[in-house]
Amino acid sequence: MQAPRTILFIAVSRIGDTLFATPAIRAVAQAYPDAEITVLGHPNRAEILQHLPFVHQVDTITKKLAPWKDRLAFGKRYNLAFVYNFDEPLVAYALRVAHRVVAFRQANPALNARLYRCVAPPAFQSEHAVRQLLRLPEATDIRTTDLRLAYRYTDHERRQARQRLEIASASDARPLVGLQVASFPTKGYRDWPVENFAELSHKIAAAWPQAHFLIFGGSSEKSRTEWLATELGDQATLYAGRLTLRETAALMSWLDLYVGIDTGPTHIMSTYDIPMVALYHCLSSSAHTGPLDHPMAYLIDHPSTDTSDCQESSAMADIGIDRVMAEVARALTEHPPAPR
Repeated sequence: MQAPRTILFIAVSRIGDTLFATPAIRAVAQAYPDAEITVLGHPNRAEILQHLPFVHQVDTITKKLAPWKDRLAFGKRYNLAFVYNFDEPLVAYALRVAHRVVAFRQANPALNARLYRCVAPPAFQSEHAVRQLLRLPEATDIRTTDLRLAYRYTDHERRQARQRLEIASASDARPLVGLQVASFPTKGYRDWPVENFAELSHKIAAAWPQAHFLIFGGSSEKSRTEWLATELGDQATLYAGRLTLRETAALMSWLDLYVGIDTGPTHIMSTYDIPMVALYHCLSSSAHTGPLDHPMAYLIDHPSTDTSDCQESSAMADIGIDRVMAEVARALTEHPPAPR
């Protein structure tokens, strides 16, 4: 195959699955350094791909918009496309705008017959999500050993985040600890009890009196994050539901430690070289969605992980507070907070 000059990626997913595609996008960019790469993402999540040095353009698409997107005047054309979705309209769109399309096998045999590379989807949780998505570039003989997720904030975003900390009188806290207490509603079984987060925070504050806590999250867990903020009082600042995704990510870049469950902001956090303690349910263990190639990750799996006892009802409360506190202490001892 002649080296492509224009390459399209379609990754219409939630935050985590979108970020899981970044090692594959980077690998393709390294294989074709002269190519211009465009990524189409979900309208609510595509922004997390902005400013990546190996992505030239970020835009949005949905399966409802896909049948019409290329019919607009001056529609762009591509030499090669990779599609990380099983929505037929998205694959059909790629086939219309790209000379060659690589995708996982679809339910429609006629669509599969038109693919340049039709890749058999791996069995559920047979390997890490990043490695699953790397199967598409591997089908074109592109491989990588760099499995780290990628995110890039701007200098302006980081300065604004610093200003927020100063307004909250938190810029001099040691350690500055971020808390992500909830996943999205359909994955609520991944959530560690908010009461546990409160007790953990009290233990951290007792050991490190200068600690301050930043509470992240969305509007759906408002009652829990507001309760936690009240419980922690002046030692916490509530940002849940008050910031954009990119504003939250920039604020995270100032943390000394992050404690959270398996959800989108945790995957963003994994792109930073900052200590993180992450908790995983047995249905989605760290072996499948945890950080890869991270130098400061302290990962805690549910006790039922890799056992026949694992089910959705397996309570995250089975991960004890002392167990998490031990990892927090280890993280802060091995990576003491540096001057901010």
